[in-house]
Amino acid sequence: MRIEIICIGDELLIGQTINTNASWLGQTFSSIGAQVVKSSCIADDKNEIISALNHVSEGIHAVIITGGLGPTKDDITKHTLCEYFNTELEIHAPTLEKIQAFFAARNRPMLESNNLQAALPKDCTILTNNYGTAAGMWFEKNGLIYISLPGVPYEMKGIISEEVVPRFQERFQLNSIYHKTALTQGLGESFLAEKIKDWEEALKVQKLSLAYLPSPGIVKLRITSFKGQRDALLIDRYMSELNLLIPEYFYGFDDDTLPSVIGGILKEKRKTVGTVESCTSGLLASQLTSIPGSSAYFLGSILSYSNDLKMNLVGVKKDTLEKFGAVSEQTAIEMADAGRKILGVDFCISTTGIAGPDGGSVEKPVGLVWIGISSENGTFAKKYRFGDHRERNILMTILSAQNLLRLNL
Repeated sequence: MRIEIICIGDELLIGQTINTNASWLGQTFSSIGAQVVKSSCIADDKNEIISALNHVSEGIHAVIITGGLGPTKDDITKHTLCEYFNTELEIHAPTLEKIQAFFAARNRPMLESNNLQAALPKDCTILTNNYGTAAGMWFEKNGLIYISLPGVPYEMKGIISEEVVPRFQERFQLNSIYHKTALTQGLGESFLAEKIKDWEEALKVQKLSLAYLPSPGIVKLRITSFKGQRDALLIDRYMSELNLLIPEYFYGFDDDTLPSVIGGILKEKRKTVGTVESCTSGLLASQLTSIPGSSAYFLGSILSYSNDLKMNLVGVKKDTLEKFGAVSEQTAIEMADAGRKILGVDFCISTTGIAGPDGGSVEKPVGLVWIGISSENGTFAKKYRFGDHRERNILMTILSAQNLLRLNL
């Protein structure tokens, strides 16, 4: 089954709102064996909507339209669809009752514009919205299905899950697709591909598809089977092999995050952690505490951006700073070691570096970072060279620090 997505909204085109709907729809339809072959954003404009409907890609079975179904006057999708499908609006009694109940349950008055949301095209199947006031609409024309949905994500998701997916599964012979994604940190896509080339070739022999999904600091490896759950055990076996092949980079699956993985290990081992940060400005601590229940293992952080605070608050020696500088192995070690004692933690991470865009030199260029780890087994620091983009350097430092902690745990 081939699907095209059309997202309507000026706010999407100007970047005011991120189009998360298309991403979720792609994942959802893929999971039931349908394939999204095209996704586009268009303006909330009658001519643009009609043009998009007139130029649907060849071989499409269903068009999913999101957006433009609110109570305001500038939401013209419903009226445009009436014109396109040569029908007219009429009050849909069940929808009106749901809207009235929706406002009554919240003790809020209804406006005339809310009542008008129950005016729906006469010649379509109404898709119930259990999470809001804008109903979904299902049209059929020339053997093609057109589904119009509200753009509010949780309303759209509810209608898709409860109304659309069951209808698709009933009408089309869909073979579910099974995905599993390995998460890696610390190795670029090309270097990773070289390390696992034999493993990847073995996947191809089994007719399994591998996709590299890179982002700053992280590369996801997604294995796909078009046989669905029947290949789940086989894929698990290959994932275990991958973990043994690159344990220093492999940190989890699917929706795992480095903070969640680290938190799980710390809880299991009954260990605590803290940070002493310079170039990451407290963002590493923020990441580690982004997990509910992190107070069980994260005790605190020291933000020592200036040299004075490195000396007076953390206890880095003046001689160390004068001889080696703030961005050095020696300073990172002293920060981590002192931080572990001050914070009273089992593990302490320190970060010091030149995030940029200024402050670099020939000896210490922008992107140079030292990350220290201190524990009862000793203290050490590792050197990293990232690049010349400030935000990227900070992000890479945060990810690398977490992975370094994971490895030591």
